[in-house]
Amino acid sequence: MPTYDGDDVRRRMPSIPRKVSDISQSDVRVSVMGTILDVSETGIVLDDGTGKINVSLGNTSSLKTGQLVRILGKLMASDSGPELQGEIVQDMGGLDIGLRRRAEDIIGKA
Repeated sequence: MPTYDGDDVRRRMPSIPRKVSDISQSDVRVSVMGTILDVSETGIVLDDGTGKINVSLGNTSSLKTGQLVRILGKLMASDSGPELQGEIVQDMGGLDIGLRRRAEDIIGKA
């Protein structure tokens, strides 16, 4: 089993959960959940109900329009607004979105 003296381990900043409308210039890494509106060879357009964001991805072959996903990645500035350089794509198709929204409402009121 390899051992690490601390020099070999690189940590990324955590991905902060955000709604597209809440993304700010100070955000570095975010996670956004939404529905795929469009799929191209190099990325997708994601809509979370508060806005749309372009997501650059290396491989989109398994993604489909209408699919519910969560994207974790690094924010990049572009002329048309923030763009997400996707690093992780999670299929959220089994998620009860109504139940999640109710939980978010309860947490938001606490």
